[in-house]
Amino acid sequence: MRTFLELSKARLAFSVVFSSVAGYMLAVQDFSWLTLTLLAVGGYCLVGSSNAFNQVIERDLDALMKRTMNRPLPTGAISVNMAMVIAVGMGLMGLIILYTINPITSMFGAISLFLYTSVYTPLKTKTPLSVFVGAFPGAIPFMLGWVAATGEFGIEAGMLFLIQFLWQFPHFWAIGWCLDDDYRKGGFQMLPFGGTGTKTAQQILLYTVWTIVVSLIPVLGVTGRFQISIVAAVLVLAIGVWFLSAAYKLYKVQDAKTARRLMLVSVTYITLLQIIYVSDRFISF
Repeated sequence: MRTFLELSKARLAFSVVFSSVAGYMLAVQDFSWLTLTLLAVGGYCLVGSSNAFNQVIERDLDALMKRTMNRPLPTGAISVNMAMVIAVGMGLMGLIILYTINPITSMFGAISLFLYTSVYTPLKTKTPLSVFVGAFPGAIPFMLGWVAATGEFGIEAGMLFLIQFLWQFPHFWAIGWCLDDDYRKGGFQMLPFGGTGTKTAQQILLYTVWTIVVSLIPVLGVTGRFQISIVAAVLVLAIGVWFLSAAYKLYKVQDAKTARRLMLVSVTYITLLQIIYVSDRFISF
C-alpha cells in the first residue's frame, strides 16, 4: 500500500481531487453523493495513473536526484512492468468511472492524462516551456468538477480553468527555484531564462498579479452562473495581497528559502480561494 501511494503520489492526487470537488460544489444544482464519489474516485485514478506513467518514464533521472531517489522504481520496491500495469489500470478505470458521470467529463480527463504523460513529461528535459504545457492538464481538475455537475463546458468552467492555469506558474516556478540544483542533476529545465535570478522573479511576480486579478473577475457578474459577492471578493483580495507579498519578497531576496515559502503560500492561496468560492455560494453574506 505504501508503494502504491508513493507511485500514485497520494498527497498530490488528493489535492487535485479537492479542486474537482470544489468545482462540483460551485456548479451543482441537484447534489448527488454518487456523482461526487465517482468524480473523486475517477479523478484520483487519473492523477495516480499520470503520476505512475511519469515515474516509469523518469525512473533513471529520478535516481539522480535527492528528492526522488527513494521513489519505488529507483529503489526497486516495484518493477517497471508492475508499475505500468498499475498506470494503465488506473488510467482506464478513471476514464470509465468519469464516463459514467458524463462523456465530456471523461473526455477532459483523457486530455489531461495524455498531455501530462505524453507531452509535459518528455518536455521537462527539453525546454522551460514544459511548465506552460503542464499548466493545461494541471488546470483541468477545477473545471472538471463543474463539467461533472452540468455536463457542459461554458464560460464558468472556462473561468475556473483560467484561474488555476495562471496560478500554476508562480507555484511551479517557486518549486523549481528552491529545487533548482536538484533538478539540474536530472537534466530538468523548469525555470524561465535558464534558472534563478531577477528575470525569473519578475515573471513569478507578473503571473501572481494576473492570478489575483482573474480570481476577482467573478464579482463583476460577467462569468455566467459563477459569481461571487462583494464580501467574498474582499476576502479573495486579502489572500491575494498575501500571495503577492510572498512573490515580491522572492523578487527582493531571491533565495531558496523565500522560494519555498512562496510555494507554501501558493498552495494555501489556491485552497483558501476554492473554500471562499464554495462558501460564498452556500452562505449568504
